[in-house]
Amino acid sequence: MLRAHGISDPGTTRKTNEDSLFADESLGLFVVADGMGGHLAGEVASRLVIEAIEGFIRRSQSDQEFSWPYGIDSSLSYDGNRLRTAISLANRRVFRAAEAHDDYTGMGSTVVAAFVAGRRLSVGSVGDSRLYLWSGSTLTLLTQDDTWIGMLRAHNAAIDPAVLARHPMRHVLTNVLGAREASSVRVTERDLGDGDVLLLCSDGLHGPVPEDAIAARMLAASDLPQAARSLVQEALDRGGRDNVTVLLVAAGGDS
Repeated sequence: MLRAHGISDPGTTRKTNEDSLFADESLGLFVVADGMGGHLAGEVASRLVIEAIEGFIRRSQSDQEFSWPYGIDSSLSYDGNRLRTAISLANRRVFRAAEAHDDYTGMGSTVVAAFVAGRRLSVGSVGDSRLYLWSGSTLTLLTQDDTWIGMLRAHNAAIDPAVLARHPMRHVLTNVLGAREASSVRVTERDLGDGDVLLLCSDGLHGPVPEDAIAARMLAASDLPQAARSLVQEALDRGGRDNVTVLLVAAGGDS
């Protein structure tokens, strides 16, 4: 049994919200996308990402006779490959929309998606939207940021965080949906335990709010709606200028 609750807020300074979220417990699909681009293109990009991912997951659930335009990754399960393909199709859709409309030139979107089949969790991500696992009062990051800082950390885990915090390219994304005709999609898989909670979020949360503060808010909350509201409020209280989106998904248990 899956239960989800999500909140998206424009933040303290922006008039529009370029984040989008999707949650369908019966489908087992949960997505957060953070769009970017002028002339409302960010809103368009994140919406296209959601539509493309949901559309393919639904089609591939009811119809087994479909092609795999991006091939098969033998290290992933059938459902992991479905998610990988869905995100790749989302990239193509955003890229083609940007090519077809001058107002959308340069638009793109990050994405983080969780696809749950039984106890098996597939996680797909592009960009710097994140997925955390809250299990046994411990917060664990399950995604890797596609940023300049993320790349540095991947190559040198011991690098001084203070150095990274001052790095002039710390906010630069190295991979987003829609920027290129083909995008690298990272998919990982694991089993979920009873009572585990997934936290999907845009950088509007994890940018201003450190992980210890996220964990404290999760620990203090009595249910998913309260936890989601509390996390968004924490970002706003810390002066979060960006759109902030939080989507929580509980697997069984009473969380």
